[in-house]
Formats: sequence, C-alpha cells, structure tokens
Amino acid sequence: MIHQYKNNGYDIVLDVNSGSVHVVDDMCYDIIDYLNKLGVEDNMELLEQNETLEKMETDLGETYPVEEIAEAFEDIKELVKAGQLFTKDVYEEYIGEVKKRKTVVKALCIHIAHDCNLACKYCFAEEGEYHGRRALMSYEVGKKALDFLIANSGNRRNLEVDFFGGEPLMNWQVVKDLVAYGREQEKIHNKNFRFTLTTNGVLLNDEVQEFVNKEMDNVVLSLDGRKEVNDKMRPFRNGKGSYDLIVPKFQKLADSRNQQKYYIRGTFTRDNLDFSKDVLHFADLGFEQISIEPVVGEESDFYSIREKDLPQIFEEYDALAKEMVKREKEGKGFTFFHFMLDLDGGPCVAKRLSGCGSGTEYLAVTPWGDLYPCHQFVGEEDFLMGNVDEGITKPEIADEFRGCSVYSKEKCKNCFAKFYCSGGCMANSYKFHGSIHNAYDVSCEMERKRVECAIMIKAALADKERV
Repeated sequence: MIHQYKNNGYDIVLDVNSGSVHVVDDMCYDIIDYLNKLGVEDNMELLEQNETLEKMETDLGETYPVEEIAEAFEDIKELVKAGQLFTKDVYEEYIGEVKKRKTVVKALCIHIAHDCNLACKYCFAEEGEYHGRRALMSYEVGKKALDFLIANSGNRRNLEVDFFGGEPLMNWQVVKDLVAYGREQEKIHNKNFRFTLTTNGVLLNDEVQEFVNKEMDNVVLSLDGRKEVNDKMRPFRNGKGSYDLIVPKFQKLADSRNQQKYYIRGTFTRDNLDFSKDVLHFADLGFEQISIEPVVGEESDFYSIREKDLPQIFEEYDALAKEMVKREKEGKGFTFFHFMLDLDGGPCVAKRLSGCGSGTEYLAVTPWGDLYPCHQFVGEEDFLMGNVDEGITKPEIADEFRGCSVYSKEKCKNCFAKFYCSGGCMANSYKFHGSIHNAYDVSCEMERKRVECAIMIKAALADKERV
C-alpha cells in the first residue's frame, strides 16, 4: 500500500507495509503515483515489461524529460527490490498468533479516587463518579489490586501502575502507602513497578512534588492551554477558574524534573479549534513535553467536535507542525505527543496490529476493586470483567478485546495510518458505534492528519538545505 501527499513543500511517499518513507521530487512523486494506479503492487511483473516504461514516457513525457523518467524508473525498481516500495502486507498472517496470546496483565489504571475538586465541563468521568458513586479507594483494595497485577503478570518483570481519578491527590496517603507496598513486593517477586500519576494540580505542593520526583516514572499534568480556554472548561465547582492557581505549580514541577518524564496534557474543544495557540502557549510557558488532544463527546454536546470542524483542525495541525520545525531549528524545540513517530523501530508487531492492550494487558480498577478493560469503560456494566478478590471472572471479554485488530475493522484495512494508530481507541468505537470492532470516524481523520504532519517534521528536520 502506498500513501502519497504534499506538505510544507515536501513530496512524501509512505510505503505502508514496510514503513519506509521517501521524500522525492515532483517527477518521482508522479511516477510512483502512476505505477500505483497502474496496479504494480498486485502485479510486480509490470515493472519488468517494456510496455510499462513506454506507456509512462508517453503519458508523462509532456511534463518531464523522457530520459529522466527512464532513470527515475530504474531507481524506483531498486527500491522495490530492496523492499522499500510496493511491499506486500505480511502482517495479517500474525493475527492468529495475536489472538492466541494468554491474558498477561502488565499495567493497571488504579482509580484511586472517584471524586474531583474541579468541574470540567467535558469530563467523561462525571467529575469522578463514572456513572456511579463518589468513593476513595482503600489501602486494602489497592493492595489487592497490586497483588492481582503481580499474580497475573507471568514472566513480565516491568509492571506499570497509573494512579488515576477523579483527582488522585484527594486520596494522597493511600497513593503513598501503595507505592511503599509496591516497592516491598518488587523485591519479593523480582518485579519492577513504574508508577505514574495523573493530576489536575489543585493539591500539588512541595511534599507531593518531592515524593513524585522520587517515585513516579511519569506525571500527567492536566491543563487546557490559555487562561481563557482553561478557565471556561476546567473551573472549580463554584465557577472560578483554575489556571492561576495551577500553572505556577506545574512550571515548578516540570522544572524540578528537568523537563523530562512528564506531560502537560490538555483537551481542545469546539471552543478552541485554534488549539495550536494553546500548544504554543504551553511552550512559551517553558513546558517541553506537551499533549493537547481532541475532546470526545456526543453530537449534542456544545463542545464536541463535528466533521465540519475538520478542515480548520487540519490547518491547525499543519501550522503547528511548521512552527515546531522552525523552533527546533532555532534551538527552542519541544515535544508534541501526537507528532511523536518512530520511523526506525517503533512498537512490536502485536502492538501495531492490536493497539493499547486494553482488556488484555491493561485493566482499570475501581475504588471497590472491580476490573474493566480500561478507564473509559468503567461504569459500563457489560464490560465488568471481574474484581480483585476473584480475578477475571468473564474471560470472554478479554477474548473479544484480544480479537480486535486493524484486520477486524473494515475501516482500518485500507487505511495508511493503521500501523501507527493500531485501530484507534476501542472505547470511542464502542461509544459511537456500539462495537469495539469499528472506528470513530472523526478521530480517524485527525489521526491520519497527525501522522502526515509527524512524517513531514521528520523530513524537514533531516533537510539541511532548508533553514
């Protein structure tokens, strides 16, 4: 499968199945497009037939010199022989093996607090209630969750635990106690816990910062961007904005971690479709690890993104990508989560085909110990998999998630971005289509654009001729 596009003055060709990226001139771009439409991928013999070159020279000869077309054609054939262009899809045959994998849990999202001290208007967790009741996880339930993780982790040594909410700092003592318990169990079971924390920062103080810097491998800091944007969508329950209180705390924490192992994480809505300004606002505040993600909401929600918003969103991603290239070359670069792309290695085949591992490798635990495929399924009783006392009592749910892949989704099979997004978010698919084997179309469109921008950034930073 070939995907071609032009962005920021670059002609880019992506060979989807090999992951090879080629930055070419206009002539090569048009020749590859010509061969693709001719059906070379399904009939490689066309490359060796004289008629192919003759026909191409006739059709493209009015635009480019015939001798240069022939020379470029030979170069393209060499790329094909090297397995970097018009490659076959060899991954579908692995699906059977992926489905056979046993449920080996490596990560838990621990809902340490189903309560929150903010009233974010787009919150899928209903200010921490998750379609249920407000509650704080007890130390006893948390211990059982860690025991469950260890018992179901097989030979995996590195385990991940994210303290999530609501707002985890509202149950801070239990967080600290569970980290201490985890450190004890590491030595006993030869495991290594990577703890992370997601916080809105309201209760962040020096004591919390010191502990986080000692024990947390990563921290997600929730803030939406410019003051007027953040305060409209992330107020306290009395309506007062949270920006002025939180920003200095986040700046201090990010600096104390040497601008590493954290993310300042925002959400953009219809109210700030000019979200590139919020990303750059974060960068101007000194943050170097940045993520601003599109809100997911019902069509009736005032803040939700509609299909008609996509052209403006695409322009924002393009503008952001160009500015990131500019700042990087000026020595003022920063990381934007959705433009992170590893073209040299990246995830293993199983991850590329089946995604985040929700329902199999990754589970969420409620304050009372119920197990769900991920935090976004919490409260959906059809996805209640078990609990920390009895373990997984409905393995058929794990089986369904294990069978979900880019080949079980019709929308993914012919999508050039499938090996980067791995089929997208299963929770969003269920939310909009009632099945995890579908895809949320608006999100897909944005993901395709982000992949294109991410590849362009790689090309631009490798380009030593353009300043």
